[in-house]
Amino acid sequence: LFNLLYLLFGLLTFTQLLTKTTYIHGLLSFLSAPLIGALSDVWGRKSFLLLTVFFTCAPIPLMKISPWWYFAVISMSGVFAVTFSVIFAYVADITQEHERSTAYGLVSATFAASLVTSPAIGAYLSVAYGDTLVVILATAIALLDICFILVAVPESLPEKMRPASWGAPISWEQADPFASLRKVGQDSTVLLICITVFLSYLPEAGQYSSFFLYLRQVISFSSATVAAFIAVVGILSILAQTVVLGILMRSIGNKNTILLGLGFQILQLAWYGFGSQPWMMWAAGAVAAMSSITFPAISAIVSRNADPDQQGVVQGMITGIRGLCNGLGPALYGFVFYLFHVELTDTDGSEKGAKPNMANPTDESAIIPGPPFLFGACSVLLSLLVALFIPEHTGPGMRPGAYKKHSNGAQSHSHSPQGSGAEGKEPLLEDSSV
Repeated sequence: LFNLLYLLFGLLTFTQLLTKTTYIHGLLSFLSAPLIGALSDVWGRKSFLLLTVFFTCAPIPLMKISPWWYFAVISMSGVFAVTFSVIFAYVADITQEHERSTAYGLVSATFAASLVTSPAIGAYLSVAYGDTLVVILATAIALLDICFILVAVPESLPEKMRPASWGAPISWEQADPFASLRKVGQDSTVLLICITVFLSYLPEAGQYSSFFLYLRQVISFSSATVAAFIAVVGILSILAQTVVLGILMRSIGNKNTILLGLGFQILQLAWYGFGSQPWMMWAAGAVAAMSSITFPAISAIVSRNADPDQQGVVQGMITGIRGLCNGLGPALYGFVFYLFHVELTDTDGSEKGAKPNMANPTDESAIIPGPPFLFGACSVLLSLLVALFIPEHTGPGMRPGAYKKHSNGAQSHSHSPQGSGAEGKEPLLEDSSV
């Protein structure tokens, strides 16, 4: 499923058609991801998986039909384009606790796998036949993905955990899109994890928006070299998120794996920031592949400490934070490049090794090649300091009465304890430090 989803976006990487609407899309994803995750806890995963994949792919054919409709649809699709939260909740439903870190690594590795060949294929097709063929191919893959969900993907949420069927009433507390945001402040563990994700993913999102142009214009990579770079980093990321992640989780634990991943990310961003030679970018890319273990490790610690009926909402909160970063990260990187008088453009001059425009070209050697990456390294350092206070999971991740969340507005569940006035303040994640 994810191979197909990321394959089509990999094909579109070099068409440069996906870089103009991230701000609205990211904000809407931030607001909607917890809600979509919470509703999937009530009504099941498959329907919302189909919904999120459809709206993620819906704008693709509009790229060549109408730019204005494309902008409108992809901006609004951010409300539903939160596939990660539903996918990770789905994985939690069908795996045992000790298997989840490996399973999340496999899911994340599909993103890296899509980068191995699809950007190069997209670049070749775009040059040889034009962007139209790339968009048509991506649309066909999107339709195949949707058909695959309809035919081959079963529902993962057990029937006993779905007390509300389609059409059954649901309380405002369950449907309130800001409820999960309020719960962030009530649960110290959730708050620490959300801050860690925000500070670490913000520079990553900004990096995705500008790094390919940076390689071409500042480091003088050709399009073919950029495609090869992405493929190599993708292969190394697959190894990191499948083999290395499992070994680290078993040997040093969940929390230490997160800290190690953040450490690799700091080193990667610092190397990008100070590096000025192609070999430095290749070396930093290898470190970047190792840093890809962070997000599946964070998702695992969230899942292991959440109740079975809360997997969707907690994964939705993490996905929502990432969506917010997808909106803010590109703006942050663009602003820092502007402050340091470095202009990255989509002109053909980048193919010939043209250097970026600077306010004082005679003093070019005194300018840090990649200042936004150093700002990103500082942000991830703060993230690492916050992550030090995340409690390590030490016991079973389920509390008694795990199913009481759905008793409001639908029907009572036999495992639901009697409600109390403090129910609204119960933490989403079990604080294993007590």
